[in-house]
Amino acid sequence: MLAYARAMGEFGATLMVAGNLPGRTQTMPLAIYSAVQTGNNALANMLVIIISIVCVAILWISGKLLNSK
Repeated sequence: MLAYARAMGEFGATLMVAGNLPGRTQTMPLAIYSAVQTGNNALANMLVIIISIVCVAILWISGKLLNSK
């Protein structure tokens, strides 16, 4: 789970390896980058909030699971 939370925010590896194929692939960091580059700050801010909430939730859930053992 922690690796998933880390991967959610990965930018460099997705840019170099996965790429951004229009209409086929787009990770959240690349979507944020594209929104900022096009001047769509409202979308960029919304995406940052979403990814932050998801990552915090993953870390919280993994912490609960590790403490329950």
